[in-house]
Parts: sequence; structure tokens; C-alpha cells
Amino acid sequence: MIKTASFAIVHFSVAFGVAYALTGSVVIGGLVALVEPMVNTVAYHFHEKVWERIRARRAARVSLGHQGPMMVT
Repeated sequence: MIKTASFAIVHFSVAFGVAYALTGSVVIGGLVALVEPMVNTVAYHFHEKVWERIRARRAARVSLGHQGPMMVT
């Protein structure tokens, strides 16, 4: 849990630093540091759902004995 917390601090700090460097605004830097991780969390959720479908399709293909297109040499 400590590693996760330290990564969160690094993530917020980087987001704030980049936004502040680009805008010169502490307010915008703070907003980006708060909003960006929330948006990223939602994006990650959907990213994982897509990969779950890919894994399920691959597993179904393997269970049916289909390994993909055969190559003729």
C-alpha cells in the first residue's frame, strides 16, 4: 500500500508540474493534477474490459483447436 501511495504522489506531482509548466497557473495545475488521474482511472477500466474480451476470444479459439491462419511454406 505504501508503494501505491507513493506512486499516487508522484503521479499527482508530475501532472501538476506539467500543467503548471505549460500554463503558469497554480489553479490549473491543481485541477489537472486532480482531474487527470480520475479520467485515467476510467480509461483504464475500459482498457481492461477490452483486454478481457481479447483474452476470452483467444481462449475460445484455443479450446476449439483453432490457432489462427495456417502458413503454407
